[in-house]
Amino acid sequence: PAFWTPTKPIGRFLSASDADGLVAHGQRFADFGARGWRRVVPSPRPREILDVPAIRTLVDAGFLVVANGGGGVPVVSRPDGTLQGIQAVVDKDLGAALLGIALDVDKLLIATDVENAVLGFGTSHAKPLEELDVAEMRRYLEAGEFGSGSMGPKADAVCRFVEATGKVGVITSLDSIVAGAAGRAGTVVVPTGAAVG
Repeated sequence: PAFWTPTKPIGRFLSASDADGLVAHGQRFADFGARGWRRVVPSPRPREILDVPAIRTLVDAGFLVVANGGGGVPVVSRPDGTLQGIQAVVDKDLGAALLGIALDVDKLLIATDVENAVLGFGTSHAKPLEELDVAEMRRYLEAGEFGSGSMGPKADAVCRFVEATGKVGVITSLDSIVAGAAGRAGTVVVPTGAAVG
Protein backbone atom coordinates (compact mmCIF):
# COMPACT_ATOMS: atom_id res chain seq x y z
CA PRO A 1 0.00 0.00 0.00
CA ALA A 2 2.89 2.43 0.61
CA PHE A 3 3.57 2.52 -3.12
CA TRP A 4 0.12 3.97 -3.85
CA THR A 5 0.45 6.76 -1.28
CA PRO A 6 4.08 7.93 -0.95
CA THR A 7 4.58 9.91 2.25
CA LYS A 8 8.31 10.01 3.05
CA PRO A 9 9.80 13.44 2.22
CA ILE A 10 13.28 13.39 0.70
CA GLY A 11 15.56 16.00 -0.79
CA ARG A 12 15.41 19.77 -0.55
CA PHE A 13 12.46 22.15 -0.66
CA LEU A 14 11.56 23.54 -4.08
CA SER A 15 9.30 26.24 -5.43
CA ALA A 16 5.98 25.15 -6.95
CA SER A 17 7.24 25.84 -10.47
CA ASP A 18 10.42 23.81 -9.95
CA ALA A 19 8.40 20.93 -8.46
CA ASP A 20 5.96 21.04 -11.40
CA GLY A 21 8.79 20.33 -13.82
CA LEU A 22 9.78 17.19 -11.90
CA VAL A 23 6.17 16.08 -11.48
CA ALA A 24 5.92 16.15 -15.28
CA HIS A 25 8.73 13.54 -15.29
CA GLY A 26 6.84 11.20 -12.94
CA GLN A 27 8.04 12.28 -9.50
CA ARG A 28 5.59 13.02 -6.70
CA PHE A 29 5.75 16.15 -4.57
CA ALA A 30 3.86 17.41 -1.51
CA ASP A 31 3.19 20.98 -0.46
CA PHE A 32 4.87 21.87 2.86
CA GLY A 33 3.37 25.34 3.03
CA ALA A 34 5.70 28.32 3.38
CA ARG A 35 8.76 26.06 3.19
CA GLY A 36 7.86 24.93 -0.33
CA TRP A 37 7.39 21.61 -2.11
CA ARG A 38 9.31 18.44 -1.36
CA ARG A 39 9.56 15.12 -3.15
CA VAL A 40 7.80 12.20 -1.46
CA VAL A 41 8.54 8.50 -1.98
CA PRO A 42 7.02 5.30 -0.57
CA SER A 43 8.18 4.08 2.83
CA PRO A 44 7.02 0.45 2.85
CA ARG A 45 7.37 -1.86 5.81
CA PRO A 46 10.42 -4.04 5.28
CA ARG A 47 9.72 -7.74 4.94
CA GLU A 48 13.25 -9.17 5.05
CA ILE A 49 16.83 -8.02 5.54
CA LEU A 50 18.83 -9.84 2.91
CA ASP A 51 22.20 -9.45 4.62
CA VAL A 52 21.19 -11.17 7.89
CA PRO A 53 23.45 -14.22 7.29
CA ALA A 54 26.53 -12.00 6.78
CA ILE A 55 25.62 -9.82 9.77
CA ARG A 56 25.10 -12.89 11.97
CA THR A 57 28.45 -14.35 10.89
CA LEU A 58 30.26 -11.12 11.78
CA VAL A 59 28.47 -10.74 15.14
CA ASP A 60 29.21 -14.37 16.02
CA ALA A 61 32.89 -13.72 15.21
CA GLY A 62 32.95 -10.86 17.72
CA PHE A 63 32.69 -7.88 15.37
CA LEU A 64 30.67 -4.77 16.16
CA VAL A 65 28.44 -4.49 13.10
CA VAL A 66 26.81 -1.28 11.92
CA ALA A 67 23.86 -2.31 9.78
CA ASN A 68 20.41 -1.18 8.71
CA GLY A 69 21.19 2.52 8.40
CA GLY A 70 18.34 4.93 7.82
CA GLY A 71 16.78 4.31 4.45
CA GLY A 72 18.49 1.04 3.66
CA VAL A 73 18.74 -0.09 0.06
CA PRO A 74 15.17 -1.01 -0.89
CA VAL A 75 14.71 -3.81 -3.39
CA VAL A 76 11.79 -5.95 -4.53
CA SER A 77 11.83 -9.50 -5.84
CA ARG A 78 11.03 -9.85 -9.52
CA PRO A 79 9.04 -12.82 -10.84
CA ASP A 80 12.28 -14.51 -11.98
CA GLY A 81 13.73 -14.28 -8.43
CA THR A 82 16.20 -11.48 -9.11
CA LEU A 83 16.17 -8.28 -7.11
CA GLN A 84 15.40 -4.84 -8.46
CA GLY A 85 16.15 -1.55 -6.72
CA ILE A 86 13.16 0.72 -6.18
CA GLN A 87 12.72 4.39 -5.37
CA ALA A 88 11.62 4.18 -1.75
CA VAL A 89 12.94 4.63 1.77
CA VAL A 90 12.90 1.72 4.19
CA ASP A 91 11.90 2.87 7.66
CA LYS A 92 14.99 2.53 9.87
CA ASP A 93 13.02 1.74 13.03
CA LEU A 94 10.94 -1.03 11.47
CA GLY A 95 14.13 -2.32 9.85
CA ALA A 96 15.81 -2.36 13.28
CA ALA A 97 12.96 -4.40 14.72
CA LEU A 98 13.15 -6.85 11.83
CA LEU A 99 16.93 -7.17 12.23
CA GLY A 100 16.61 -7.61 16.01
CA ILE A 101 14.06 -10.39 15.53
CA ALA A 102 16.20 -12.12 12.88
CA LEU A 103 19.34 -11.96 15.05
CA ASP A 104 17.49 -12.96 18.26
CA VAL A 105 18.94 -10.00 20.17
CA ASP A 106 18.37 -9.65 23.91
CA LYS A 107 16.80 -6.18 23.74
CA LEU A 108 15.88 -3.63 21.08
CA LEU A 109 16.99 -0.05 21.77
CA ILE A 110 15.67 2.71 19.53
CA ALA A 111 17.65 5.94 19.93
CA THR A 112 15.98 9.28 19.25
CA ASP A 113 16.32 12.90 20.33
CA VAL A 114 13.97 12.71 23.34
CA GLU A 115 14.30 10.63 26.49
CA ASN A 116 10.81 9.08 26.34
CA ALA A 117 7.82 8.55 24.12
CA VAL A 118 5.28 11.12 25.32
CA LEU A 119 1.49 11.16 25.47
CA GLY A 120 0.12 14.57 24.50
CA PHE A 121 3.50 15.65 23.10
CA GLY A 122 3.79 19.44 22.83
CA THR A 123 0.76 20.11 25.01
CA SER A 124 0.39 21.38 28.57
CA HIS A 125 -0.64 17.88 29.70
CA ALA A 126 2.29 15.99 28.15
CA LYS A 127 3.12 12.79 30.01
CA PRO A 128 6.37 10.86 29.41
CA LEU A 129 5.87 7.09 29.25
CA GLU A 130 8.25 5.10 31.42
CA GLU A 131 7.49 1.37 31.70
CA LEU A 132 4.42 -0.22 30.18
CA ASP A 133 3.38 -3.46 28.56
CA VAL A 134 3.16 -3.87 24.80
CA ALA A 135 -0.66 -4.04 24.78
CA GLU A 136 -0.88 -0.58 26.38
CA MET A 137 1.76 0.82 24.01
CA ARG A 138 -0.12 -0.65 21.05
CA ARG A 139 -3.37 1.03 22.28
CA TYR A 140 -1.64 4.43 22.43
CA LEU A 141 -0.18 3.86 18.97
CA GLU A 142 -3.55 2.91 17.47
CA ALA A 143 -5.19 5.92 19.15
CA GLY A 144 -2.81 8.19 17.20
CA GLU A 145 -0.80 9.39 20.20
CA PHE A 146 2.47 9.35 18.25
CA GLY A 147 3.34 11.27 15.07
CA SER A 148 3.39 9.16 11.90
CA GLY A 149 6.70 10.64 10.80
CA SER A 150 8.43 10.74 14.16
CA MET A 151 7.56 8.66 17.24
CA GLY A 152 4.95 6.48 15.49
CA PRO A 153 7.41 4.24 13.62
CA LYS A 154 9.56 3.92 16.76
CA ALA A 155 6.58 2.85 18.88
CA ASP A 156 5.44 0.44 16.15
CA ALA A 157 8.94 -1.04 15.83
CA VAL A 158 9.26 -1.64 19.56
CA CYS A 159 5.80 -3.23 19.68
CA ARG A 160 6.61 -5.52 16.75
CA PHE A 161 9.88 -6.61 18.39
CA VAL A 162 8.32 -7.28 21.82
CA GLU A 163 5.31 -9.10 20.30
CA ALA A 164 7.55 -11.32 18.14
CA THR A 165 10.20 -12.15 20.74
CA GLY A 166 8.69 -11.75 24.20
CA LYS A 167 11.70 -9.59 25.05
CA VAL A 168 12.01 -5.91 26.02
CA GLY A 169 12.16 -2.87 23.76
CA VAL A 170 13.31 0.62 24.76
CA ILE A 171 12.92 4.06 23.20
CA THR A 172 15.24 6.73 24.60
CA SER A 173 17.65 9.49 23.71
CA LEU A 174 21.14 8.74 22.47
CA ASP A 175 22.49 10.44 25.60
CA SER A 176 20.57 7.94 27.76
CA ILE A 177 21.25 4.83 25.70
CA VAL A 178 23.46 3.13 28.33
CA ALA A 179 20.88 3.71 31.08
CA GLY A 180 18.17 2.62 28.63
CA ALA A 181 20.00 -0.65 27.97
CA ALA A 182 19.93 -1.25 31.73
CA GLY A 183 16.21 -0.40 31.90
CA ARG A 184 16.83 2.76 33.94
CA ALA A 185 15.84 5.36 31.32
CA GLY A 186 13.47 5.87 28.44
CA THR A 187 10.21 4.22 27.56
CA VAL A 188 10.58 0.53 28.43
CA VAL A 189 8.07 -1.78 26.72
CA VAL A 190 7.67 -5.24 28.22
CA PRO A 191 5.64 -8.26 27.03
CA THR A 192 1.92 -8.28 27.91
CA GLY A 193 1.44 -9.89 31.28
CA ALA A 194 5.00 -9.19 32.42
CA ALA A 195 5.46 -7.28 35.65
CA VAL A 196 5.45 -3.54 35.05
CA GLY A 197 6.86 -1.42 37.73
